[in-house]
Amino acid sequence: MLKALGNIFKIPELKRKVLFTLGILVVYRLGGFIPTPGIDGHVLANLFKEVAKTQAGYFVGLFNMFSGGAMQKCTIFALGIMPYISASIIFQLLTAVIPSLEKIAKEGESGRRKINQYTRYATVGLCLIQSFFIAMALEHPERISSLFSGYVIVPDPGWFFRLTTVITMTTGSIFIMWLGEEITERGIGNGISLIITAGIVSRMPIAARDLYMMFSPAQAGMGQIGPLGLLLMAVMMVFVIVGVILVTQGQRKIPVQYAKRVVGRKVYGMQSSFIPLRINLSGVIPIIFAQSVIMFPATIAGLVPNPAIQAIGQWLMPGKILYTLLYSGMIIFFCYFYTAIVFNPVEVADNMKKYGGFVPGVRPGKQTADYFFYILNRITLAGAIFLALIAIFPNMVSIRLKIPFSIAQFFGGTGLLIIVGVVLDTMKQIESQLLMRHYEGFMKKSKLKGRR
Repeated sequence: MLKALGNIFKIPELKRKVLFTLGILVVYRLGGFIPTPGIDGHVLANLFKEVAKTQAGYFVGLFNMFSGGAMQKCTIFALGIMPYISASIIFQLLTAVIPSLEKIAKEGESGRRKINQYTRYATVGLCLIQSFFIAMALEHPERISSLFSGYVIVPDPGWFFRLTTVITMTTGSIFIMWLGEEITERGIGNGISLIITAGIVSRMPIAARDLYMMFSPAQAGMGQIGPLGLLLMAVMMVFVIVGVILVTQGQRKIPVQYAKRVVGRKVYGMQSSFIPLRINLSGVIPIIFAQSVIMFPATIAGLVPNPAIQAIGQWLMPGKILYTLLYSGMIIFFCYFYTAIVFNPVEVADNMKKYGGFVPGVRPGKQTADYFFYILNRITLAGAIFLALIAIFPNMVSIRLKIPFSIAQFFGGTGLLIIVGVVLDTMKQIESQLLMRHYEGFMKKSKLKGRR
């Protein structure tokens, strides 16, 4: 491993890409400390401490995790990259259901550029809407909940502050999107994914601090974890990370053979290949969908000062049976939903038949498509159940061990899945660069596989 890291800096082109990527990530992290004009940071910090005690605290923590802590500080990068991610998911779904967009997507590179351009326009729209409502909430926190009536976050409210906040946060989010695209084009790895990972990883020092405060008896009233509990947490984290890596890399290889074809003077075919079907074909998308669906009613119920509504919202909070069942069920449903969008067995079977390919023992055409359906349903069920378990595991750890979510979030959930997937993808790209130039890679047997 250390030798492979040293080899990176022996290749000028790879060295330049890695240093460029690290430089962009440093710029992103520095922007997370530039405050939005017109906001009292001390009052805002006290408000977030109060929000953390309410039902909405858990969900606010999720948003804060994806923004790398920028949301809690209300910096120029408070919106993070999530508006772009939301727009990308929306257009990916629309491409599968709207024929005109599907036709554009099949035009090759030019079609991909058009879809990307539409995604950027949608990102700007989402940023404008989200930043405006954030500005209104900062001006009048008492309208959200009577618990926040004594907080004056914006000393000089008005349309000038609202416009400033909208322009600042929208520009910050678009700048992050541009940074991600620059990494993808001139750096190493997927830029958007690396930026999300950098934001999540930046929370690790805070998690380490919270863990130290709970473990150290010197901290008054904070020594809640003994050596045995700390060892148990370490063992659980190792098992969870290993399990996530195995499922992320796991795939079912369907063998495919191609018949011999003669085109002119050349003979094609008589080749054996395989179609890799991943156990977790949908990645973290089902968790994001499920969180978005269940987060909205739970957050509203936690902020509305109505006992009946808050009682309903209490059942939708992490750790409750209703929340666990709904959350797990929605993750499994979205796993099948998203897999059906990104992989079309009928289309794959038709393309195989067109080029003379067939699965040994299965007739081409409809029987091949039915065979793909059968295999895909089985492996998707296993991947969906594992994804549901990983998603609810941080909540169970936080509740059972009585530790903050800042620590429990690294025991599973969206954050850990993103970190593992992005690290594997980036290592795969570096590995291919090293092997192409006859250097030893990270893995001697070269079995490292990316998510795609």
